[in-house]
Amino acid sequence: MPTSPTDGPPGTEPPRIEALAEHTCPACGAAAEWNPTRQALVCPYCSTIAPGELDAASGQIQEIPLARALRELPEEQRGWQMARRSVRCGSCHAISVFEAHNVGSRCGFCGSPELVDYEEIRSPIRPQSLLPFRVDRTRVHEVVRDWWKKRWLAPNALKRRARVDEISGVYLPYWTFDAQAHANWRADSGTYYYTTRTVRGSDGKTRTEQVRHTRWTPAHGSVSHFFDDELIPASQGAHSALLRGVEPFPTREVIPYDTAYLSGFVVEHYQVVLIDAAAAARAAMERSLHALCASRVPGDTYRNLQVEAAWEGETFKHVLLPVWLLTYDFGPKSHQLLVNGFTGAVAGEYPKSKWKIAGLVLLALVVVAIVVLLAQS
Repeated sequence: MPTSPTDGPPGTEPPRIEALAEHTCPACGAAAEWNPTRQALVCPYCSTIAPGELDAASGQIQEIPLARALRELPEEQRGWQMARRSVRCGSCHAISVFEAHNVGSRCGFCGSPELVDYEEIRSPIRPQSLLPFRVDRTRVHEVVRDWWKKRWLAPNALKRRARVDEISGVYLPYWTFDAQAHANWRADSGTYYYTTRTVRGSDGKTRTEQVRHTRWTPAHGSVSHFFDDELIPASQGAHSALLRGVEPFPTREVIPYDTAYLSGFVVEHYQVVLIDAAAAARAAMERSLHALCASRVPGDTYRNLQVEAAWEGETFKHVLLPVWLLTYDFGPKSHQLLVNGFTGAVAGEYPKSKWKIAGLVLLALVVVAIVVLLAQS
């Protein structure tokens, strides 16, 4: 079985996520699952609500100092407390974490049957928080059907082949980063002014026109800004463009991590290790800080902006965010559709009908021809 190194230097693969505890139904003994509608653990067989083990309000979401974690994260902040079975897809390389008794036969992200057990040398970084599912399966089916109805260019057979009942709930891994930035900036501030000049046209007549000039003066200043929850996706299985389509996730609504919320859902293991995610977050924050400094330059325009920044209080946390995922094949290609499990936002891929596209092109040509004929007459 394949193994992976620890979460550490750049280029290393992250370990798999450990499995979670089962939450048993007190009536029939089956495994209770998190029910987004009832916001409780409910038995899928007898509908009994499992005893309350959730006390998220009393928990605390821990922000972990980034510098310390990059050196060495303590063992008590690793692992998932109970064992689960993890498998890696040989096609898209996504690592899915299942309840031990409920491992899928195909990859939920690309549909490939090439699943192999995945093991790690060291336990992964434990999630500090999660955003629980609020959109239930019934609502997801409605959202997806409405979305398909609006795909005018999709083949008519798409709705029959892309089965809505195959949609599955997945917790996707993300990193969030906080940091306090202090920046000093310098730039040339430009102020527009206008002069009037007389010009002679091609017809020999003279006229006056306004000419814009820029007066440049040096400017400087400082900016302090706190970056809160800079979000970096760590998913390998979900397509990045679709993730952007279902964002944002309201990270202020996250709750302390509890295994009960994951019952009945699959978890994807993070594929972007902490050090790479931290670099991506710093680059995004630097771009935002540069834009913030640019907005402080007085005048109408600027040039030669230089920003010197100092950073402090950098922290991170590993969070799990809910997504409903549908993967379906149409023709030679596999397509994905994502629904935000908290807000219901939807984004998806779909094939286009060549006949419908040709019909639109033909219609456009007819309209253009009619307009030309009317103009000539």
